[in-house]
Amino acid sequence: MTASEIIKIIEEDFPLSLQESYDNSGLCSGDTNTEITGILCCIDVTSEVIDEAIDKKANFIISHHPLIFQGIKSVTTKTLTGQLLLKAIKNNIVLYAAHTNIDNLSIGVNHKICSILGLTDCKILLPMADKLSKLVVFVPNSHINNVRQAIFEAGAGVIGKYDCCSFSSDGYGTFRAGEGTNPFAGKPGMVHTEPETRLETILPAWLAPKVVNAIIKAHPYEEVAYDLYPMKNQFTLAGAGMIGDFNTPLKLSSLLSILREKFQAQGIRYTGNTEKNIKKVAVCGGSGSFLIGEAKKQQADVFITGDVKYHQFFEADNSLSIIDIGHYESEQFTKDIFYELLMKKISKFAVHLSEINSNPIKYYS
Repeated sequence: MTASEIIKIIEEDFPLSLQESYDNSGLCSGDTNTEITGILCCIDVTSEVIDEAIDKKANFIISHHPLIFQGIKSVTTKTLTGQLLLKAIKNNIVLYAAHTNIDNLSIGVNHKICSILGLTDCKILLPMADKLSKLVVFVPNSHINNVRQAIFEAGAGVIGKYDCCSFSSDGYGTFRAGEGTNPFAGKPGMVHTEPETRLETILPAWLAPKVVNAIIKAHPYEEVAYDLYPMKNQFTLAGAGMIGDFNTPLKLSSLLSILREKFQAQGIRYTGNTEKNIKKVAVCGGSGSFLIGEAKKQQADVFITGDVKYHQFFEADNSLSIIDIGHYESEQFTKDIFYELLMKKISKFAVHLSEINSNPIKYYS
């Protein structure tokens, strides 16, 4: 497989359009025509990780954090980023990153945290807007079921936990076929009236090309009439953070013990009384302190994240317990998401989980 084929597989599930404006997810360096011998899934690109990739004959590294995050003016050995880029290039290793685009997915980083904790009824804490499109297409009545099914199979018609969502209304379409056409109905040069169905549905904006292509293949007309409208609706399957519930409430002290064990979190910082009962839990992998207000608004008992600053802990205001388990600790299982996706899509390919702990922070005990 080539790098471009692997990137296509990744971006079908983790579209780049979901990344934040400040981010740099996607291809960091390398030739997309490179024949890939193996893939290494990691959190950060370090010199040790590149060595690991070389040892495992993996010339495609997918990391959570992009090696190139901000603009650079030169690639030299004077900077760590330059050193790592040159090392990867010299060894013909393609570098790719999936960062906030996987953070923002309902099946991404925060879902993984919720799953490990055993939370139920999970949903996005702060859904994204401007990520949906409304599709309207006009179909002759005889082909409405075929076109509708093609649209659904391409990924349209999903609202929350419901799929195959659409609306249809009957009417009449008119057209006159021009010279050199082969119309489905009517004759060239004559105005024709055809019983048609107006079919409406909703879709993630990034799926529009795929859905339109599916329509054109299933539709009997030579020229398909369809409309795409941008929508302001919140997209409940993508956004920042996640919130869910424990089936049985537990003490804050018990939750802290669980976090220390399951996330190997050695330097946990927290607010609140350890005897407090915890039922509703909000989480955000990485740096999530911008969601403290939203967690309070949705009446979470606790908010778990990383990189909380001193003064931000005051925002708990006794109504919410804040737990900082560390940036790396909260995101460490992202590489497992990469691994699971790739093994599902290309099970016979050599996909490896990095064994390197790239956390630059050490704890003294």
